[in-house]
Amino acid sequence: MSLTIKTVGRGRRVAAGSLIAVAALALTACQDGTGAASRPSSAAASATQQGGSGAQPTAAKQPSSAGAARPSAHAVASAGGKASGGGHAAESHASAMTASDRCTAANMSLRLGASDIGAGNIHYPLVFTNKGKKACTLRGFPGVSLILRDGSPVGKPATREGGPGGLVRLQPGQSAHAVLHTVNEGVSDTPCWAGSQIVYVYPPGSKESMTTGSRGLRVCGGRFDVTAVEAGALG
Repeated sequence: MSLTIKTVGRGRRVAAGSLIAVAALALTACQDGTGAASRPSSAAASATQQGGSGAQPTAAKQPSSAGAARPSAHAVASAGGKASGGGHAAESHASAMTASDRCTAANMSLRLGASDIGAGNIHYPLVFTNKGKKACTLRGFPGVSLILRDGSPVGKPATREGGPGGLVRLQPGQSAHAVLHTVNEGVSDTPCWAGSQIVYVYPPGSKESMTTGSRGLRVCGGRFDVTAVEAGALG
């Protein structure tokens, strides 16, 4: 008889515990403002099914927004983006030469200097002079071809030789030059071109051409090069 009473008492205690748990869940739902109790996690359900061994379910780890790694400036630059706050290294730097102060065919004069012959090579300075009333800039390679007076071409345009050079700023009356290069006849088995009459030139960055006499310049050995402009006049 006493055993039956103890069993009944234990059952009542379990039932009372269940009611308390249900009330706690309902109170939690009300506090959340959802109106519905949260479902126990699978880990909690598993622990309950295993007879309530007393082990607490481990909360699943969530990534912290405060600790989320931001891409480095180098990574952004590599991806073609611009890093904020210190990404200046990824930005391109504009050239100091702008369209407004570039030397053009309209504000320059052109001449071909005397030849400099030595060691089988022939060099001609191609001289640009600022004839305008304000300073202007040049940078890079001119486009150079040889022609006859009727406009027919002689050979091929000059190829670029050497580095791109730096920015050259010309005050009114100042000059810059590029150097044309070929070789003496007989240095190579490649035949010489016919004699030219005019040097046809596009200044660096310009879409307008200029011309000057060629001094009978004749290309031999298939070599016809031009350098980038440099400050000063030669020849």
